Amino acid sequence: MPSTIFVLNGPNLNALGKREPGIYGGQTLADIEAMCVEHGKTLGLDVVCRQSNHEGDLVDWFHEAGNVAQGIVVNAGAYTHTSIALHDAAKAIGIPVIEVHLSNVHAREEFRHKSMLAPAAKGVICGFGANSYILALNALKTLTQQTK
Repeated sequence: MPSTIFVLNGPNLNALGKREPGIYGGQTLADIEAMCVEHGKTLGLDVVCRQSNHEGDLVDWFHEAGNVAQGIVVNAGAYTHTSIALHDAAKAIGIPVIEVHLSNVHAREEFRHKSMLAPAAKGVICGFGANSYILALNALKTLTQQTK
């Protein structure tokens, strides 16, 4: 039976492909989700993708994942820098969380350098475009094998 991994995306990621393509690339969220599902299959992972512009939805999905999944890949968008709720949810669920970003947040505006989520995450991957998600799935595959 494949392990389930949630891939969660936060605010404004539904606008990928048209929002600042010089920073975020030309792929749509649907493109990235399809890529994650396909790569997950090659790793024996069942990938569940969700997106919301609402912080509470993301918190609810963290809790749901804690009950049914083996890990989370999350691009929390702007909530990365502001959400203590996501930090607390990540700490509460008992499964590994990997924070991802399409761009290198450390090469951007100062306010993007601080992540509220990172201290509660197993790791952070940023700056590799859509491949950040693939790298995170690879990492979760390794992590979930270690815990079996």
